[in-house]
Amino acid sequence: MPNAGSIMPLQESVMAGIKEIRTKIKSVQNTSKITKAMEMVAASKMRKAQERMRAGRPYADKVRQIAAHLMQAHPEYTHPYMVESKELKAVGLIVVTTDKGLCGGLNTNVMRVVLNRLRDFEEQGIQVQATALGSKGAGTLARVGANLVSQEVQLGDEPNLSRLIGAIKVQLDDYMEGKIDAVYLASTRFVNTMKQDPTFIRLLPLPSGLDDPFQSGDDEAVKAAQNVNNSEYGWDYIYEPDAKTVIDELLQRYVEGLVYQAVAENMASEQSARMVAMKAASDNAAKVIDELQLVYNKTRQAAITKEISEIVGGAAAV
Repeated sequence: MPNAGSIMPLQESVMAGIKEIRTKIKSVQNTSKITKAMEMVAASKMRKAQERMRAGRPYADKVRQIAAHLMQAHPEYTHPYMVESKELKAVGLIVVTTDKGLCGGLNTNVMRVVLNRLRDFEEQGIQVQATALGSKGAGTLARVGANLVSQEVQLGDEPNLSRLIGAIKVQLDDYMEGKIDAVYLASTRFVNTMKQDPTFIRLLPLPSGLDDPFQSGDDEAVKAAQNVNNSEYGWDYIYEPDAKTVIDELLQRYVEGLVYQAVAENMASEQSARMVAMKAASDNAAKVIDELQLVYNKTRQAAITKEISEIVGGAAAV
């Protein structure tokens, strides 16, 4: 007759293994519910973020066109934002990132570009002062010991220009006073739902033709704008009080609009990247559940087979 003392520990260990697998399945199912909910929330926010991003583009385009026309009509005046520095001794850097994680490699990609450029500036002996828009960028810049002169975090789901102006004004004022020779902007450009590209552009001084720094030279919209700027027809407007004041105000609004647009593009990229990341997490959770369920069924079947064998063996011994 089989030894009951040796059978009981074996059965207890098998049952403990089954219970552990069942607990893991339940845990992964709970995680899957969370990632699925986050995917749906991100999809809803993504549509609104894309609408805000696209709504901001016509404003910046129109301001850029009017400013370019005014400067063509009054070439005798050159705004400080348009003056090229002969030598770069100090520069400003505005870094746009997200406040939250769980959005794939979005922040990692843009910060990799930023850190590489910081290393290049350091090797060239160029001093850098940074402004962070977003908690992730502020945290990374603080960890690497960057000269962080201003920051704005917890931006929410909608870009607020009044909050952004305070942080970027530090860089713009230093540029106007000659403390820095250029201002760069690092952010993520929204291409489509599946693709977001990290960008590093020169914000100041502005290009001579006021070309859109976020667009490539092959873009049809850029070519159309260049054709307008290079037109043989002259442009002029009725304005108060004078051309200089209007150009100063327009270029100030244009630079602020570029930063606002970069934040709007980054927010649209964030929600798109988070939706894709959460969908991938939900799909992976489903695969893990299937694998655990298979292991659970095999373990349970083995335990049942073992019990039947013991019963049959005991009956045969009797």
